[in-house]
Amino acid sequence: MLPVVFIHGIRVSATMWGPVLARLDRPATAVDLPGHGTRRGEPFSMDAATSAVADAIDALGGRALVAGLSLGGYVGIAAAERFPGRVAGLMAMGCTSRSTAMAGIYRSVASVAARHPSRANRVSSSVLRRLLPGAAGAAMVAGGLSCEVLPQAVEAVTGHDQLAALAAYPGRVWLVNGARDPFRVGERDFLRACRDGRLILIPCRGHLGVMRDPGPLARLVGDLCDQADRPVRAVATPSPR
Repeated sequence: MLPVVFIHGIRVSATMWGPVLARLDRPATAVDLPGHGTRRGEPFSMDAATSAVADAIDALGGRALVAGLSLGGYVGIAAAERFPGRVAGLMAMGCTSRSTAMAGIYRSVASVAARHPSRANRVSSSVLRRLLPGAAGAAMVAGGLSCEVLPQAVEAVTGHDQLAALAAYPGRVWLVNGARDPFRVGERDFLRACRDGRLILIPCRGHLGVMRDPGPLARLVGDLCDQADRPVRAVATPSPR
């Protein structure tokens, strides 16, 4: 049974995946990236982040589906490029934008947040709980927030060529976006870059809203794991249910 390595979004931690992990019927783990969660204070770089993913895969037997959201999706793309033999399939969620305008906005916000991390963490916690009521929001903030790492993470993402990485990766890629996610803006370019890619849209969900219903998301992850272990001709892309 193919295991799963989950990668969290920016400034949060591995705990965000807790509700999904609890509903998944296969071996899985969620990794803390450098500068986040249990690794808060460590410098963030794409090399360090992808090495953390590779270590998590090795702990599960050396081959896994990699699933990441937002920053985690960008790190997943980089990990697939760097460690194609370990990444049996890639589920990249909410990470199909290379917009220079959006990157500029993120740089500005990251700079302010890093100068006032305690205040930024409090604001972020409130926003996350409001966007994701109940268990999903609680899981987002349970491992603590790390707004001080935002500038490093933004620079690492903007400095990496995701389209080239996807073109280099020989495995299956599922680009998963909420239908209302502004990060969808470049999804067709990302899809064209994949050697074996599929696009899945989750209706009525935004960037973080895809985490609102952990049960259907866990079932989707399980379906993709099954697909990753089948011959190419047997693959049929599921719809979230």
